[in-house]
Amino acid sequence: MRTIAAAVARAGSGSTILVRSGTYHESVTIPTGKRLTILNRGAVWLDGSSRVTDWYRDGDDWVRRNWLAQFNSSPTFTWGAPDDPRQFWSFINPRYPMAAHPDQLWVNGRRQRQVSNRSAVRPGTFYVDDAGNRLYLGANPRGNTVRASTIAKALTVRGAGTVIGGIGVRRYAPSVPHLGAVTIEATNVSVSRAKIEDNATIGLSVLAHDGHLRRVIARRNGLLGLHAHLADGLRVTNSVVAGNNSEHFNHAPAAGGMKIGRTRHVRIIGTTFAGNDGTGFWADVSSYAITLNDIRSVENRSHGISLETSSLALVVDAIVVANREDGIKINNTSRVSVWNSTFHRNGRSINIVQDGRRSDDPDEYGHNPTRPFPDPTMSWINRPVVVRNTVVSATRGNCLVCVEDYSRRFTAEQLQVSLDNNVYQRPTSTSPYWFAVWSRGTVVNPYVFTTLSWFRSATGRDRASRLVQGDPIVFPDGAARPRLREMTADVATGITPRIADETGRSVGTRYLGAWF
Repeated sequence: MRTIAAAVARAGSGSTILVRSGTYHESVTIPTGKRLTILNRGAVWLDGSSRVTDWYRDGDDWVRRNWLAQFNSSPTFTWGAPDDPRQFWSFINPRYPMAAHPDQLWVNGRRQRQVSNRSAVRPGTFYVDDAGNRLYLGANPRGNTVRASTIAKALTVRGAGTVIGGIGVRRYAPSVPHLGAVTIEATNVSVSRAKIEDNATIGLSVLAHDGHLRRVIARRNGLLGLHAHLADGLRVTNSVVAGNNSEHFNHAPAAGGMKIGRTRHVRIIGTTFAGNDGTGFWADVSSYAITLNDIRSVENRSHGISLETSSLALVVDAIVVANREDGIKINNTSRVSVWNSTFHRNGRSINIVQDGRRSDDPDEYGHNPTRPFPDPTMSWINRPVVVRNTVVSATRGNCLVCVEDYSRRFTAEQLQVSLDNNVYQRPTSTSPYWFAVWSRGTVVNPYVFTTLSWFRSATGRDRASRLVQGDPIVFPDGAARPRLREMTADVATGITPRIADETGRSVGTRYLGAWF
């Protein structure tokens, strides 16, 4: 058989399909009731692009006539709906108005930018005239290889228990409402050893329970690398999510590396989120029991980690470095623990912020329709938050410890923010000037403390912690310098059984920051 789709159609449930090395230009659906194992034999790519030839000179540009590849440009997750004009709800950044148009084109492997009209075509750009069935290109195609996306979806998995290994996916043109070039729509599906790259919007979405992504590389996808919704029991292990939101959608409501929503019992282990135009990892809208263990979130253009309107999260052994905004933003999320993590060169490193959203308000967006209302596991209130054995270094924001309530209801004490056994570093006593910003609830302006000793005496927090001013205590990648290691005996506390179980270390082990 020449196509994967033909092999899928012929195979019975329980069959194994071995795919010979090569490039397959097709869309594959594994139907409901058919459990398959699909494995590679050599390098295998599902490729949504076609080579484009038969160009003609047209003034300063080049045109391909009879161009029939047309895609839906709905900018939200709802087919045909307009973009939401409200701040933080609008997908489209006005500076990148073509972001939701899935058309893609490459010249010798170099991505060209889509423009909205013929007059804007220049070298490095292209324009699709859907009404006239024409494709315009600014670069000279002669002697060059031109490829353009001609298929929207790569792989739809509806057969529970399916295993897919070693199948790459590239250059497909899913619309935003497709939710991905690859969609996992059945339970207990495993995808491993896969590269998901250069797709127009989302690379891969898990939309059912008990999915497992292992050694997946999701990079350079237009909106998100990975996405999950109502995907209880999701596991992502030893994966890389890098350089996504290449189309520059607004960072909110959904763009960057990976976003999950309404998903419970999630484990993200040994995974890197790097260089995404947006948040590296984002859990939102009533997600529950989230474990981030042995992760790196670095050089993302928004937050390294965001936990929003969710509950019960553990972040342990995390290296969070050089993110443009917060290292970790804890926003209306209860029962959060951060242990043995390193935050270096972020905006605000650990930013705990409360707003007016509450889980018992039926008019608020973000409830889980599969759960009772009100959900007893959700409050959307930041309490408690525990931070232990953690390093905060070279913060670019205005505080090392940051706790604010924009709803003006809760003090930091009422939010039960518990900080101890941590090491904080700043180059000078004024960078940042505030050691801590500490909510006073109904009082508009929070307390601000300029030193650890003042903060400790006023709040009782961070009694065993240390503030270092001067030279760095970690290397640029977050690894500990000897000066930090020397503080372990005086500052660190022994890890609990839960942390020991997660990290594979002995109960009572004392260590500062993430393990390298």
